[in-house]
Amino acid sequence: MRARLELPIPEAVRPVYDNMLDFIESEVYPRERALEAGPATDSWHAEMAILQKEAKRRGLWALGHPEEVGGGGLSLTDYSYVNEAIGRSLHGLYAVGTASFQDALLLHDWASEELKDRYLAPLVAGEIMSSFSMTEPAVGSSDPRQLQTTAELVGDEWVVNGTKWFTGRAHRSTFATVMARTEPGVDGRRAFSLLLVPTDTPGFEIERSVLAMGYDGDHCIVRYHDVRVPASNIIGQRGGGFLLSQKRLGPGRISHCMRWLGQALRAYELMCERAVSREAFGSVLAEKQLIQEMVFMTAAEIKAHRLMTLEAARLLDQGDAARVDIGTIKVVGATMLHNAIDRAIQVWGGAGVTEDLPLEAMYRQARWARLVDGADEVHKVTVARLLLAPFVDAATGRAETPG
Repeated sequence: MRARLELPIPEAVRPVYDNMLDFIESEVYPRERALEAGPATDSWHAEMAILQKEAKRRGLWALGHPEEVGGGGLSLTDYSYVNEAIGRSLHGLYAVGTASFQDALLLHDWASEELKDRYLAPLVAGEIMSSFSMTEPAVGSSDPRQLQTTAELVGDEWVVNGTKWFTGRAHRSTFATVMARTEPGVDGRRAFSLLLVPTDTPGFEIERSVLAMGYDGDHCIVRYHDVRVPASNIIGQRGGGFLLSQKRLGPGRISHCMRWLGQALRAYELMCERAVSREAFGSVLAEKQLIQEMVFMTAAEIKAHRLMTLEAARLLDQGDAARVDIGTIKVVGATMLHNAIDRAIQVWGGAGVTEDLPLEAMYRQARWARLVDGADEVHKVTVARLLLAPFVDAATGRAETPG
């Protein structure tokens, strides 16, 4: 049974939302067990090809991508509603072309015409895959100023050296966007640039996939050894890599948060179905006050998080950086997701941690949510500084910009 926790969906978005929800439930759910093999495997790609063909037939492909490059052109706010339906399955974002959303926007807004002509349309169409290569195993990636990978401009080529990990889909990607230190002697955030590196370039070496919570999501350790790419493969301006990486992450974090709502709603529904059908100590679980508290808290957290996420999307659509809102929903959303799935597992008991239910796989992803796109602790500090800034200014009589 479907939870009755959604906000009214705009009339123009409702048909798309309903179509997407039906696709996820009728087409993706039945294939979830097979898709657990992970994107490094041929079987995963065979199953995904079937789903992607059906998504395109239904007009559900790449709905948030710019219309001029083959996407659906939905605003971020409208697409947020649809992303909630997509997120009900961990595999939904690949099935409907959402996985390339952040990299496609980055190319569309900041890459040269040459790079866009070569890569953008195939990426949006799902004919190729991309990677974002930023995190490094030797340094704390929550402080990207520590990144050690370098790119030196030698003649008309960049020469890249360093090691990255959690470079997603590296085995299957046509190119990786690499964040590298290009400005020697420059301290802080202006020292880095983004470079597009085709994965067939000599010196691009995949060491291995890294299992994350027991799942092979094709997150790879990649070594860049004297990798040479044309000087024109820079995305944006020299020294602008940190800023562009943050611009890339903003819409991505909102998409994550709405998909997390889909996961949480699925867990909530499973929890409630179990609560009204399972008997213990003389009555069904739904009559126990502790279970009722779980239902109440999960519903309240879901509804609150949805409101905050839609507000962040609205602000971003209006051109606001929405740093406070985006940082807040990322932290609150990860906690909401974990709580919803954790409570559902508790109500299901032993069955909740088996492969017979989707909750076990969802729980692994929920733990990952507190790290992806920046650790929660970093977001809390950043948002708190932004909130305190006007009070600091008033107390000191001077303008201060929080770091």
